[in-house]
Amino acid sequence: MTLSRIPAFAILAAAVLSLTTLSVQAAEGDVVATVNGKPITRAELESFRSSRKDNKPQSEQALLEELVNLELLRQKAEQEGLDKRPETQAELKNLRRRALAGAELQRYIDAHKAELDEKALRKEYEEQIARMPKLEYKARHILVNTKEEAQQIIQELEKGADFAELAKKKSKGPSGKNGGDLGWFKPQNMVKPFSEAVAKLKKGEFTKTPVQTQFGWHVILLEDTREVQPPAYEDIKDQLRSIVVTKAVQKHLKALRESAKVEIKSAAR
Repeated sequence: MTLSRIPAFAILAAAVLSLTTLSVQAAEGDVVATVNGKPITRAELESFRSSRKDNKPQSEQALLEELVNLELLRQKAEQEGLDKRPETQAELKNLRRRALAGAELQRYIDAHKAELDEKALRKEYEEQIARMPKLEYKARHILVNTKEEAQQIIQELEKGADFAELAKKKSKGPSGKNGGDLGWFKPQNMVKPFSEAVAKLKKGEFTKTPVQTQFGWHVILLEDTREVQPPAYEDIKDQLRSIVVTKAVQKHLKALRESAKVEIKSAAR
């Protein structure tokens, strides 16, 4: 099943959740290490664990050693005045922005759990199924460089020439050596002019006019069709949840933008 595409900005917004690194004030008993008198808390260690991009399993001791090394480098950077550099200030602002954005998204999602329940997932499932193509196609094609070549091939087919043999002799596509066989495919797997032409054919028919795509000119033979079997709800439940959550994030961002004054200036230098 091909699920609906999620806008890039929503994916980025949802990804913020996995990058959240909030500083949490912890009690003295939650301190797991000190570096030159500066404490590292249990909350900071857990935040560091969850923010790692590689997701490789590591022991708590190894993570703590890594966090201690980072703290040593942080302290040295401040001694050298690196925190005063404009580029460092910009990076620190972005880290804070991402952390707080992630916290807000998590707050919003937690506050709207009722909208992200099983009923919402089932509704999304039905909408996705309704948008799915109902048929898959099995077809062959002959791909050539010019419309004139394609027209000549159509004339030969109308006189009784064998489609597969013509494909082997004249098709420039990679499927030519297999008689132009494309196997079974869904419409969205092909470029639009090709899939639209296939959908108009009956079993055993070939296109009577050449079909142009960015690859060249096609003559297409439809061999068979079959109904698409939708995936079971349970098999794609995690994907559905991601879509539902992302839609909730989109809704929240849209509301925030509508209530805000945003002026976007050119970022080009």
